[in-house]
Amino acid sequence: MTHSHRTWHRPSRLALAAALVIGPWLAAQADGGDEPLGVERAVTLPAQAKGNPPAWAGKAFRQGVVAVANPYGAEAGAQVLEQGGNAIDAAVAIAYALNVVEPQSAGIGGGGFMMIHLAASGQTLTIDSREKAPAGATRNMFVGVPNASLQGVAVGVPGMVRGTALALQRFGRLPLAQVLQPAIALADQGFAATPRFVGSPNCTSTSATNRAFNSPLVKDYFCPGGQAIAAGTVVTNKPLAETFRLIATHGADCFYKLDIAKGCDIAQGIVEGQTWNRPQAAGGKGGSMTYADLEAYQPAIRPVVEGTYRGYRIKSMGPPSSGALTVLQILKQLERFPIGDASQGYGFGSVKTLNVMAESMRLAFADRRDWMGDADFASVPTRGLIDERYLTQRSLLIQPGAVRPGLAPSSDPRPFEVAGLQAQPMRNVALAGPSMENGTTHFSVVDKWGNVVSYTNTIESGYGIGVFAGYARPDGSFRNHGFLLNNELTDFNTTPADHPYIVGAIGANDVVADKRPRSSMAPTMLFSPDGQPLLAYGSPGGATIINSVVNITMNLVDHRMTLQEAIDAARISVAGPGATREGGVTLGTVTLENRFPAATVDAMRALGYNVGSGDVGSVQAVLIEPRTGKQYGAADDRREGTVIGLPRPRGR
Repeated sequence: MTHSHRTWHRPSRLALAAALVIGPWLAAQADGGDEPLGVERAVTLPAQAKGNPPAWAGKAFRQGVVAVANPYGAEAGAQVLEQGGNAIDAAVAIAYALNVVEPQSAGIGGGGFMMIHLAASGQTLTIDSREKAPAGATRNMFVGVPNASLQGVAVGVPGMVRGTALALQRFGRLPLAQVLQPAIALADQGFAATPRFVGSPNCTSTSATNRAFNSPLVKDYFCPGGQAIAAGTVVTNKPLAETFRLIATHGADCFYKLDIAKGCDIAQGIVEGQTWNRPQAAGGKGGSMTYADLEAYQPAIRPVVEGTYRGYRIKSMGPPSSGALTVLQILKQLERFPIGDASQGYGFGSVKTLNVMAESMRLAFADRRDWMGDADFASVPTRGLIDERYLTQRSLLIQPGAVRPGLAPSSDPRPFEVAGLQAQPMRNVALAGPSMENGTTHFSVVDKWGNVVSYTNTIESGYGIGVFAGYARPDGSFRNHGFLLNNELTDFNTTPADHPYIVGAIGANDVVADKRPRSSMAPTMLFSPDGQPLLAYGSPGGATIINSVVNITMNLVDHRMTLQEAIDAARISVAGPGATREGGVTLGTVTLENRFPAATVDAMRALGYNVGSGDVGSVQAVLIEPRTGKQYGAADDRREGTVIGLPRPRGR
């Protein structure tokens, strides 16, 4: 049985916007001459790092709010706001600070997407600092390479430094040197290691694929003597502090151009670092990046991809990310169902609700696999993929109470983008396999002027390739730059794939020189029907990023939760077109967080799903109430989420 729009009556869009904002949400490797890891003393951890309940729920602020997955990152952003910086300045300060305290997740060795809403002009845009394939990259470069994501061949040209410099130059208020000071202090003077920092590396693992053990210097930093660092231990990263000082003094070019006269040797550390060929395993392969690749890298300012859900406007990151397109596909395919109506069986966490969510995710991820990639190189039918007529057809494939066997099908959206084109059947070609990024972080910021930033940043897998940028000096010592190199290029199709719909075309996400790999990162903003910014949010978590954003959106719009409730609630994720086991073969998994009751898991299995468990994402969000200008924040306890609102109480 299916439901039409007529079966689900909602209040008017304007009334809903008012209720949504005013009511439900707001009711309630170092050696040689460089200094090694510093272990100095035990100190008291910040409260949120110890898992205490959030103190910010329902509290309103007017001078700015930061919501970050780490308390030190949040403090860096708050300090910059207090110094007169705007949301863009604060976001850059947070990004650099997280490189120190959450280095396994993101940093200057990687890249990301920053979404910015400018209050004065009403403009919303994105800065794409996604890594690029070097000029020497080839479509077949991963073929036959074992554990490619642990090798130098996986390293993309990093984008964060030039991306953040562009953001400050165009939209910030403070100079780069000032914005970097909190991160320099954290790296130089140290921070008390949080539970996530010390718990992320498995220091007892002997696995050949343990990323934190991939190179001796990284192992010695995160697991000195093979032992885990105790939480509360002060940790420093003097090499990283020096790297930051070079950037602060000489600007972004000091990262991308080798200039020995200025002391700018970071590029040498990147180029030599990505030649890592994993000597402990046969068949290792280093990367092909050159100094020319680094010098040529430029970020891009791109328009947002926009759609609607239940009247609300959603703006998110377009290609090379699949984030916006897949989020909007999932939501629009679900719009015909009475989500949130418990009387019809579609309350939060009900099997009916989870069933249609899972099926919609499967359909959208099938289109993602076949159509989405870097639109500078691939033909991505962006408008067709989110055309309402196309998604109406796709939605009709969802049958409540049923699980589609096998893999959910993709389709051809091009006729909904270009008049006169005929849809083509799917060709019988080998399909691209999944790619995953899970070493990611997300944070959101609003300032006192109403500027908003939603920023997702990554080095791809946790610890990237597990190698610090650096090089051997003539005297045999090692010059360590203190930051991890990404393994972003394994977000491409590691096995080449012909396009399943376009004859003569390669897969949308196949490797091409200078191309950016497809991402799942989805920094997102929600706007009222009349265009007022309401919410900035996003998540880490690889392909599950998309589903985290979907869950939060539905929790707020459909289930009428407060913002913190929406983040705390259990999430469902299907990150591919499969969700079953058939003939002893796993085609895919529905992930249900342990926050769901066992009976729900059993009922989903009874429907025919292959169900797994685990955390899904870590959402950090800020909210603006448009009538009053009051600002709110919410953060995720799945990591060490922290909200700081301004002004702070006196005597803090």
